[in-house]
This record gives sequence, C-alpha cells and structure tokens, in this order.
Amino acid sequence: MSIGNAASRWLIASLLVAGTTVALAQEGDEDEYKPELPDMSIYKAMLDANRQPGWVQFRDYGNRQLIYFTALQTMRCRLSEVRYSINSDALDLHFPLGPCDPQQPFNIPADDPTNKYIYLDLKPHQAKTLTIQVVWADGSGSEIVTYRPCDNVGESTCARIKKIDKPKSKLSAPTPTSQSR
Repeated sequence: MSIGNAASRWLIASLLVAGTTVALAQEGDEDEYKPELPDMSIYKAMLDANRQPGWVQFRDYGNRQLIYFTALQTMRCRLSEVRYSINSDALDLHFPLGPCDPQQPFNIPADDPTNKYIYLDLKPHQAKTLTIQVVWADGSGSEIVTYRPCDNVGESTCARIKKIDKPKSKLSAPTPTSQSR
C-alpha cells in the first residue's frame, strides 16, 4: 500500500469517527450546553469603552435629526433601563430595550420594522444635548453622561461628551412599562 493511500484511508477513518462522535453528542442531553450570558463585567467594560465615541450618536438625515442608541442595544441583555433627557438633566424619558436573545446577546434586535429600538426621530437640530444613564440588571446605575452633536455632523454619526456626572446614590426602581420614545 502506498503512503498516499494509507494517508487517505486514515483521513477517511478519522472523519468517520469524528462524525460519529458529533452525532452521539447531539443525540445526548439537548440542554447540556445552554446559552449563558457573558459576565456582567464584560458589559460594563463595553459601556466604558464606548463612553468617548458615544453611547448615543447624533445624525442629520433627510431634514430630521436622528439619535442612535445602537451601542446600548448591544448591551441590552444586562440592562434593565436606559434613562435619558433631551436638552436637560432630568433623565425623565426611557428608551425601549429590545428582547434579549441569550444565543445572540450582542446582536441588534432583528424584528424592529419601526426602528423603535435603534433611534429617536426628531425635528432638525431639536436636540442640543442628550443626557443619559443606563441601569444595569442588578439595579446599579452608570455615570450620567451628557452628549452633544459633533460640529457639522451632517449625515455621519457622531457625539461629543459635554459633561460626566456621578450617579445618584440610590436609583429608583426600574419601570419597564414607562418606556417612551
């Protein structure tokens, strides 16, 4: 038998054994490898890393001002609430969070025909600032960041930090039914 034939037979035998092993594993306990959300520390690191480029992004588009919350939607599985206010520090509005899919925890919500989980649609130049705070699933709150549109943002997306405040010592309980746009 030549070395080429021996190698081919070995490869075929290895593939058959590997295929059998995979098939046996799939026929076993279906719940053995349930999807688990990444640790909260990963989400907090993501939020921290996105502070400077913007937890939100401003855009002028088609005689409208759009404010994107896309970065925060990628963290929604560990968030309970997104509080924001436009042109004030009140944090009196709530941006809706899409449903969490533990199998794809960082994906943007797919079933969103009205883009309610993606952006706010405002009159041109309506928002001079947007103040925002996220509330984590454990009830703790992030710092409070006020963003403003970049100069001459145009159709690009951009945000600049105007100021950062420490969170209030005690946050009120999240109210999922009071989400607004």
